[in-house]
Amino acid sequence: GVLKSPDIWLCHQCSDCTVYCPRGAKPGEVMNALRKMCIEQYAAPPLLAKMVGDSKFLLALIAFPVLLLLAALKITGHLAIPAGDIVYSKLFPTLLVDFIFVPAFFFAAAVLGKGVLAYWKDINESSPFKVKVEGNLVGNLIATLKDILMHNRFRQCETTYARSTNHLFVLAGFIFLLVVTSWGFLNEWVLHHEPPYFLFSPIKLMAMVGTAALLYGIFNIVKERQANAAQAGLGGYYDWLFIYVVFAVGATGLGAWLFRLLHIKILAYPTYFLHLTSVFFLFFYAPYTKMAHMAYRTAAMLYARMSGRGF
Repeated sequence: GVLKSPDIWLCHQCSDCTVYCPRGAKPGEVMNALRKMCIEQYAAPPLLAKMVGDSKFLLALIAFPVLLLLAALKITGHLAIPAGDIVYSKLFPTLLVDFIFVPAFFFAAAVLGKGVLAYWKDINESSPFKVKVEGNLVGNLIATLKDILMHNRFRQCETTYARSTNHLFVLAGFIFLLVVTSWGFLNEWVLHHEPPYFLFSPIKLMAMVGTAALLYGIFNIVKERQANAAQAGLGGYYDWLFIYVVFAVGATGLGAWLFRLLHIKILAYPTYFLHLTSVFFLFFYAPYTKMAHMAYRTAAMLYARMSGRGF
């Protein structure tokens, strides 16, 4: 069926087609809906994929990480706000955070990997899209990733050209914060350097730059979507869920840092709890949200490149 077609992922929803469509059909919105259905088809378990795409389950999806983190605090005896200086590891010891988040990460990676591999198998076998895939897989994958990271296709858009720049800011923010997280993990478990770190240490500066890029990008994505709503469509719940989750991750992370600097304990610890909740939500549900687009689009663009379709 159409969900096995790579073409639904080669569309970047630049909305140029929507602007020139004489009947105002918004083809880009249709393709976006097909991509959502594609993720639901390949993600496991299917019920969870359906829940993430349906607004009536939002509170239940939020409740899961909230109750999980509260249970972890209760079991370890950290449910009260710690005395003394604001040190977040007093509330959530690093080992406890890793015990919760590392399995969540591997669960998401396994689900996403399984789905993308199944999709890759289908686009290589299903008629009428069966073509000969040629060339070096690794070399073509590197070229495809470079194309995606530089947003080369996105920058060919006219109607929503600004979205490419805003996406780059969000992507850069994610990359910076991923480096910071990995750096912190290395400091904790290999170098045995305990947080919090000096305000102007390299890891802190990188975290500040990453957070600023993330929030700047997501703010402008919201502004651009609203400005182009008449031409390109405002997007649905599925689009805005991911936008708000990314914003929540950045805003609560910034808030937790500022409240700690200002020594406002009554706000610092609850904000940190919300930060952990939003980070868990972002990664645990990643195989079912627009975050999964990166993986499926990479597979489709790689297929297009290796099958001689001009990518």
